[in-house]
Amino acid sequence: MARNMLVTGGAGFIGSNFVHYVMEHTDDTVTVLDKFTYAGNEASLAGLPENRVRVVRGDICDGELVDQLVSDTDIVVHYAAESHNDNSLHDPKPFLDTNIIGTYTLLEAVRRHEKRIHHISTDEVYGDLELDDPERFNEHTAYNPSSPYSSTKAGSDLLVRAWVRSFGLQATISNCSNNYGPRQHVEKFIPRQITNILIGERPKLYGEGLNVRDWIHADDHSSAVLRIIDQGRLGETYLIGADGEKNNKDVLELILETMGQPTDAYEHVVDRPGHDLRYAIDPTKIRDELGWEPAYSDFTAGLEATVQWYRDNEAWWQPQKAATEAKYREQGQ
Repeated sequence: MARNMLVTGGAGFIGSNFVHYVMEHTDDTVTVLDKFTYAGNEASLAGLPENRVRVVRGDICDGELVDQLVSDTDIVVHYAAESHNDNSLHDPKPFLDTNIIGTYTLLEAVRRHEKRIHHISTDEVYGDLELDDPERFNEHTAYNPSSPYSSTKAGSDLLVRAWVRSFGLQATISNCSNNYGPRQHVEKFIPRQITNILIGERPKLYGEGLNVRDWIHADDHSSAVLRIIDQGRLGETYLIGADGEKNNKDVLELILETMGQPTDAYEHVVDRPGHDLRYAIDPTKIRDELGWEPAYSDFTAGLEATVQWYRDNEAWWQPQKAATEAKYREQGQ
């Protein structure tokens, strides 16, 4: 049966990609609740069927609005978050407001109306791994966040688990590795480099670029979340990854190669404070238990598709670009 989903943060990067995925692969209807901060973009929801997608401008900390929307939904899919590490180092308070208070507000509404919630989180709650460590994060890895962003996401995860145990909340959690793909704000690593090249500026690399991230295409993240919603066990956490470990230097050089540029045509900038060394996810549980597999197992193919999207959609990213680069210049990055 078709469901009515409430998708928080549905105008952001991974949230909007999820809404598009739901429209293409289900008969569900979606209500998007988004505050439309700088990271939310109405253009990311353009072209979706108006009879199946409703957009509400509002804050997940607004208890009255959240209560009203939750009462009319079957499941809450909670993407809304302040998510940019650099921003959290300069002003942590919005991260506390959205990631902690906002999640609490949603949990209480879900509890009152006896609904279900799926909470989207990050692998950054686990801290980082040494570059030569053969281990990967799994569902039993201890939390060890290192930034205001990751610590507030860790706090929101723990709130969900506490509400499950204390109040019997119907909930699932997923922690995902680094997403890339269409509709990602140009402040983020991959789209920043792509759009710099497109406007004739040299890309920027933090430090030596040896920090490793475990990359996953946003469509694969969306398919995994939908699989958890459909088949996941209540109260469980699932880690979502696509075996996409690559260091930042290799990713940047692959972007340059894909775009027909010399692979050394970039600048080094000062490294980010407390920059985590390596993230790596072990996705055994979601693959074995739910039979999920990524479609973009080839990172190069996914990156080529992403580059093409930014080439074709300058009108989407151009309004963000100048302000983003001005902010980075102030920070020496």
